[in-house]
Amino acid sequence: MIKILKYGEVKNSELFARVEPTVRVEDVVTDIIRNVRERGDAALYEYAEKFDRAKLTCLAVTEAEIDEAVASVDPKFIEILEKAAKNIRKFHEKQVRQSFIINDDETPGVVMGQKVIPVDRAGLYVPGGTAAYPSTVLMDAIPAKIAGVREVVMVTPPNAEGKVNPVILAAARVAGIDRIFKMGGAQAVAALAYGTESVPRVDKIVGPGNAYVAEAKRQVYGVVSIDMIAGPSEILIVADGKSNARHVAADLLSQAEHDKLASAVLVTDSAALAEAVSAELERQIPLLERAEIARASIDDNGKIIVADDLRVAIDIANEIAPEHLELCVDAPFDYLDSIRHAGSIFMGRNCPEALGDYFAGPNHTLPTSGTARFSSPLSVDDFVKKTQYTYFTREALEKVAYDVEYFAKQEGLTAHAKSAVVRLEDEE
Repeated sequence: MIKILKYGEVKNSELFARVEPTVRVEDVVTDIIRNVRERGDAALYEYAEKFDRAKLTCLAVTEAEIDEAVASVDPKFIEILEKAAKNIRKFHEKQVRQSFIINDDETPGVVMGQKVIPVDRAGLYVPGGTAAYPSTVLMDAIPAKIAGVREVVMVTPPNAEGKVNPVILAAARVAGIDRIFKMGGAQAVAALAYGTESVPRVDKIVGPGNAYVAEAKRQVYGVVSIDMIAGPSEILIVADGKSNARHVAADLLSQAEHDKLASAVLVTDSAALAEAVSAELERQIPLLERAEIARASIDDNGKIIVADDLRVAIDIANEIAPEHLELCVDAPFDYLDSIRHAGSIFMGRNCPEALGDYFAGPNHTLPTSGTARFSSPLSVDDFVKKTQYTYFTREALEKVAYDVEYFAKQEGLTAHAKSAVVRLEDEE
């Protein structure tokens, strides 16, 4: 049963405690990465047989396989994928940054600017274990395409027959992914980071995965860029006493069913709602297909915090900095400016977090484990880099060269200082 805690009556360490995975995978992942770097495709085939029980003859997914998969998917689902993709594109197109140039009368003879350039190749990791996530395909690929990435490469583990889940391939076609490979786990991350005979090396790796995938992303960071190190899924709901307990419980369970380590938290100003939601959770959990997972999540990591008022509830939410934050209140926009730390905010009583997972448009790849304090959702920005340029005429240099020389000498860098004035000395 979920814990009910009264704010101010228990230690903050208990209120704000986070799930800490106990599995240590660093050494295993290091060995996998080394093996893939040294042996390439041969290692990938061996890992496919070892972990996926699949004897592959080719790592790449062919167009014929994609055609077959798409044909097997319910046309209604294809239609829904297209609708979701349209919403995701509409939202992310607003994120596109423009290059700029500064060339004005205040600094004659000086031109400065910034170019926004997409990475050449992005790698998308899509899980394929206990659940398939075509939504992740759309959320990760569409921003990359909008950014102008030349080639988007997807990796996802096959089943024992060597096939990729058809709905994953259907989503890949809708999203416009360029190449797909049958591989998962740390070995897939290693292949994307370093390249093999079949798999191209990418510039950025995005997408969620298990502890081995997260650790592999951590270890290859610096060789490639990554989006984030994703932890267990989280939801925090701020709800007032008018909220429907049945709805709130259902929304908590929408994240609890992800993973036994997932965290579902309700913060409310109503002790009556707290008790009602607790009872609803007990009623709803046995009805879920993933009841065992949801039960472990709620019992081990779930909590209901009763606060004195909604302003205190918002303070608690900011302290936790959740991945998903629902505001189940009458006037959610009155509180929006007070929320400083959250991955994605769902406003009002008719906006379940599941809307964001699949359909609304904002991205569902979000910072977890409190990293919303300093991190952002996946966006078009993740797939571009910026470079800057500077141009000075001779006359413009003359106006500032001795200032630069003086500045450099304050740092003891005499070569810097000399380079600023040597061109002027040549003509003296």
